[in-house]
Amino acid sequence: MRATPAHTEATRQLTICNACRYCEGLCAVFPAVAQHRVLTPGSLDYLANLCHSCSACYYACQYAPPHPFAVNVPQVLAELRSESCARYAWPRSLAACFHRNGLLVALAVAAAVGCFLAGFVAIHDRAILFAAHTGPGAFYRLLPHSAMVALFGSVFAFAALAMALSVRAFWHATGGGAVTAADLLAGGAAAVTLKYLDGGGGGCGTEERPSDRRRLYHHSTFFGFLLCFASTSLAAILHNGLGWQAPYAWYNPVVLLGVLGGLGLLLGPAGLLHAKKTRDPRLSDSRARGMEVGFLVILLLTSGSGLLLLLLRTTPAMGILLALHLGVVFALFLLFPYGKFVHGLYRYAALVRSAREARLRTQGSEHSNGQQQV
Repeated sequence: MRATPAHTEATRQLTICNACRYCEGLCAVFPAVAQHRVLTPGSLDYLANLCHSCSACYYACQYAPPHPFAVNVPQVLAELRSESCARYAWPRSLAACFHRNGLLVALAVAAAVGCFLAGFVAIHDRAILFAAHTGPGAFYRLLPHSAMVALFGSVFAFAALAMALSVRAFWHATGGGAVTAADLLAGGAAAVTLKYLDGGGGGCGTEERPSDRRRLYHHSTFFGFLLCFASTSLAAILHNGLGWQAPYAWYNPVVLLGVLGGLGLLLGPAGLLHAKKTRDPRLSDSRARGMEVGFLVILLLTSGSGLLLLLLRTTPAMGILLALHLGVVFALFLLFPYGKFVHGLYRYAALVRSAREARLRTQGSEHSNGQQQV
């Protein structure tokens, strides 16, 4: 792998960090740096995705600007994270397209698919599109269930394949080796709890006053997504296993899970967008804001259009809202391999590798102590 200017600058800064080690207790990045005396492009990409961008190291660093050393680890690792999303993505052509114009492309895809679906229904029978539909199977009077499954199953399968190939490329390029179940569980626990977003205990330093707001917003987004996924999975079971067709009653678990998940996907992305707006620009990669903002906006539109569809599903507005919601969901699926969603998978892989390295260090220390006792 050829080193980029960001790799070169990260090597310079982390070499200084490795000599200082003042920030070693803040997160998993600095202990990992100490284990990688030779910083290859692959190991730097691993460290960049291990970083949670809490920025505590920037405010604690005695060599941060305006010091001549100009150490700004959060910014240079943010640049490498942005590059890694494009470097390991599959196919690379789509990654470049989304990376440059993430928000515009996402909105264009959502609008195009929504207009296509609405137009498809209107061509066959315009009255159906603007009529009020109630009872089981109301949604499928506009678009057959088989057509929905074919359309969204295809794009989801593509996204799953693209993400699997991307994570595989990331893992091999960054030097990941064999792991144990304990490594997977430790990495998963650190990812779910956002263990390293606390700035070493004081909170995320998005400003000079640390706070846990970013962790709350991330958790709201993550668990909101899981609840929506659970709602969709349960709906598939009810439809295919029991023959119960949507839309479901308000008290049905499918609806309750969807409402809770939708609210989480309103609060979380809205909070993260606000955090990005107020974040010190010196701590992030301005080149990636379009893609990051695009993904958060699509999440907001997905939850907002879904909740609005739920409220107005028995009115004549249902047809247009359904087409809009499905278009946004299509765009969301297409964005998965090229934005913050796949970055979450890279971060999980980095945390698993960090857990593996910690385990090997512990085993090596125990073995060394045992030899000394003998």
